[in-house]
Amino acid sequence: MDQDYHAQPHDKTLLRRAIALSVESHAAGQHPFGALLADAEGRVLIEALNGFLPAGDGTAHAERLVATRACIELPAETRAGATLYSSAEPCAMCAGAIYWAGIGRVVFGLSEHRMKTMIGPHPDNLTMDLPCRTVFAAGQRAIAVVGPMLEDEAAAPHHGAW
Repeated sequence: MDQDYHAQPHDKTLLRRAIALSVESHAAGQHPFGALLADAEGRVLIEALNGFLPAGDGTAHAERLVATRACIELPAETRAGATLYSSAEPCAMCAGAIYWAGIGRVVFGLSEHRMKTMIGPHPDNLTMDLPCRTVFAAGQRAIAVVGPMLEDEAAAPHHGAW
Protein backbone atom coordinates (compact mmCIF):
# COMPACT_ATOMS: atom_id res chain seq x y z
CA MET A 1 0.00 0.00 0.00
CA ASP A 2 1.32 3.46 -0.89
CA GLN A 3 1.90 5.84 1.98
CA ASP A 4 1.29 9.25 0.40
CA TYR A 5 1.31 11.23 3.66
CA HIS A 6 3.24 14.46 2.97
CA ALA A 7 3.70 13.50 -0.66
CA GLN A 8 4.69 16.29 -3.02
CA PRO A 9 3.29 16.72 -6.55
CA HIS A 10 6.51 15.54 -8.25
CA ASP A 11 7.19 12.58 -5.91
CA LYS A 12 5.77 9.86 -8.15
CA THR A 13 7.54 11.21 -11.25
CA LEU A 14 10.91 11.34 -9.48
CA LEU A 15 10.38 7.98 -7.80
CA ARG A 16 9.65 6.48 -11.22
CA ARG A 17 12.98 7.95 -12.39
CA ALA A 18 14.71 6.20 -9.47
CA ILE A 19 12.97 2.95 -10.46
CA ALA A 20 14.13 3.48 -14.06
CA LEU A 21 17.68 3.88 -12.70
CA SER A 22 17.28 0.51 -10.96
CA VAL A 23 16.39 -1.02 -14.34
CA GLU A 24 19.46 0.68 -15.90
CA SER A 25 21.59 -0.64 -13.05
CA HIS A 26 20.44 -4.22 -13.65
CA ALA A 27 20.95 -3.85 -17.42
CA ALA A 28 24.52 -2.73 -16.68
CA GLY A 29 25.16 -5.93 -14.70
CA GLN A 30 24.67 -4.39 -11.26
CA HIS A 31 22.06 -5.11 -8.63
CA PRO A 32 18.71 -3.45 -9.46
CA PHE A 33 18.85 -0.34 -7.30
CA GLY A 34 18.81 3.34 -8.24
CA ALA A 35 18.60 6.61 -6.38
CA LEU A 36 18.59 10.33 -7.04
CA LEU A 37 18.63 13.58 -5.13
CA ALA A 38 16.30 16.42 -6.11
CA ASP A 39 15.84 19.93 -4.79
CA ALA A 40 12.54 21.25 -3.44
CA GLU A 41 11.41 22.23 -6.94
CA GLY A 42 12.00 18.71 -8.24
CA ARG A 43 15.20 19.44 -10.17
CA VAL A 44 17.48 16.40 -10.20
CA LEU A 45 20.86 17.20 -8.64
CA ILE A 46 22.55 13.78 -8.48
CA GLU A 47 21.75 10.28 -9.79
CA ALA A 48 23.41 6.95 -9.00
CA LEU A 49 23.15 3.30 -9.89
CA ASN A 50 24.22 0.48 -7.60
CA GLY A 51 28.03 0.14 -7.60
CA PHE A 52 28.56 -3.38 -6.23
CA LEU A 53 30.60 -4.53 -9.24
CA PRO A 54 33.34 -4.93 -10.32
CA ALA A 55 35.00 -4.85 -6.87
CA GLY A 56 32.16 -6.50 -4.93
CA ASP A 57 31.81 -3.36 -2.80
CA GLY A 58 28.88 -4.14 -0.53
CA THR A 59 28.82 -0.50 0.62
CA ALA A 60 28.31 0.92 -2.89
CA HIS A 61 24.53 1.13 -2.63
CA ALA A 62 22.98 3.78 -4.87
CA GLU A 63 21.65 5.76 -1.90
CA ARG A 64 25.03 5.81 -0.16
CA LEU A 65 26.71 6.92 -3.38
CA VAL A 66 24.20 9.77 -3.72
CA ALA A 67 24.74 10.82 -0.09
CA THR A 68 28.52 10.82 -0.50
CA ARG A 69 28.39 12.91 -3.66
CA ALA A 70 25.91 15.30 -2.02
CA CYS A 71 28.34 15.90 0.87
CA ILE A 72 31.17 16.64 -1.55
CA GLU A 73 29.25 18.66 -4.15
CA LEU A 74 26.43 20.49 -2.36
CA PRO A 75 26.22 22.94 0.54
CA ALA A 76 24.47 21.87 3.75
CA GLU A 77 21.42 24.08 3.15
CA THR A 78 20.84 22.50 -0.27
CA ARG A 79 21.05 19.00 1.22
CA ALA A 80 18.67 19.92 4.04
CA GLY A 81 16.00 21.01 1.54
CA ALA A 82 16.54 18.08 -0.81
CA THR A 83 14.74 14.75 -1.20
CA LEU A 84 16.48 11.46 -1.85
CA TYR A 85 14.35 9.22 -4.08
CA SER A 86 15.22 5.54 -3.94
CA SER A 87 13.85 2.57 -5.81
CA ALA A 88 14.02 0.63 -2.53
CA GLU A 89 13.92 1.61 1.13
CA PRO A 90 17.34 2.73 2.33
CA CYS A 91 19.04 0.04 4.41
CA ALA A 92 20.48 0.85 7.84
CA MET A 93 23.85 1.79 6.29
CA CYS A 94 22.28 4.07 3.70
CA ALA A 95 19.91 5.61 6.23
CA GLY A 96 22.96 6.46 8.34
CA ALA A 97 24.67 8.03 5.32
CA ILE A 98 21.53 10.04 4.52
CA TYR A 99 21.36 11.20 8.13
CA TRP A 100 25.02 12.23 8.26
CA ALA A 101 24.72 13.96 4.86
CA GLY A 102 21.92 16.10 6.29
CA ILE A 103 19.41 15.20 3.58
CA GLY A 104 16.00 16.36 4.76
CA ARG A 105 13.57 13.95 3.11
CA VAL A 106 13.39 10.43 1.67
CA VAL A 107 10.86 8.89 -0.71
CA PHE A 108 11.21 5.18 -1.47
CA GLY A 109 9.48 2.49 -3.51
CA LEU A 110 10.07 -1.09 -2.37
CA SER A 111 10.08 -1.63 1.41
CA GLU A 112 12.91 -3.52 3.13
CA HIS A 113 10.33 -5.94 4.53
CA ARG A 114 8.92 -6.84 1.11
CA MET A 115 12.41 -7.06 -0.39
CA LYS A 116 13.50 -9.53 2.29
CA THR A 117 10.38 -11.59 1.61
CA MET A 118 11.01 -11.53 -2.16
CA ILE A 119 14.77 -12.18 -2.15
CA GLY A 120 15.30 -14.33 0.92
CA PRO A 121 18.84 -14.96 2.15
CA HIS A 122 20.69 -14.07 -1.06
CA PRO A 123 24.42 -13.69 -0.24
CA ASP A 124 24.69 -10.44 -2.23
CA ASN A 125 21.75 -8.83 -0.41
CA LEU A 126 21.19 -10.07 3.13
CA THR A 127 18.37 -7.61 3.75
CA MET A 128 18.05 -6.53 7.37
CA ASP A 129 14.33 -5.61 7.42
CA LEU A 130 15.18 -2.58 9.57
CA PRO A 131 12.96 0.32 8.51
CA CYS A 132 14.79 3.56 7.69
CA ARG A 133 12.28 5.37 9.89
CA THR A 134 13.66 3.45 12.88
CA VAL A 135 17.24 4.46 12.03
CA PHE A 136 16.26 8.10 11.52
CA ALA A 137 14.24 8.16 14.77
CA ALA A 138 17.42 7.32 16.69
CA GLY A 139 19.06 10.51 15.48
CA GLN A 140 18.82 14.15 16.49
CA ARG A 141 17.75 15.51 13.10
CA ALA A 142 14.26 15.05 11.67
CA ILE A 143 14.09 13.38 8.27
CA ALA A 144 10.69 13.14 6.59
CA VAL A 145 9.96 9.76 5.02
CA VAL A 146 7.35 8.85 2.40
CA GLY A 147 7.03 5.22 1.39
CA PRO A 148 6.56 2.61 0.41
CA MET A 149 5.16 4.23 -2.72
CA LEU A 150 4.61 2.60 -6.14
CA GLU A 151 5.82 -0.60 -4.46
CA ASP A 152 4.70 -3.00 -7.20
CA GLU A 153 6.52 -0.92 -9.84
CA ALA A 154 9.62 -0.77 -7.64
CA ALA A 155 9.53 -4.54 -7.06
CA ALA A 156 9.37 -5.41 -10.78
CA PRO A 157 13.12 -4.97 -11.53
CA HIS A 158 13.94 -7.49 -8.79
CA HIS A 159 11.94 -10.34 -10.37
CA GLY A 160 14.51 -12.71 -11.85
CA ALA A 161 17.43 -10.58 -10.68
CA TRP A 162 18.33 -12.64 -7.62
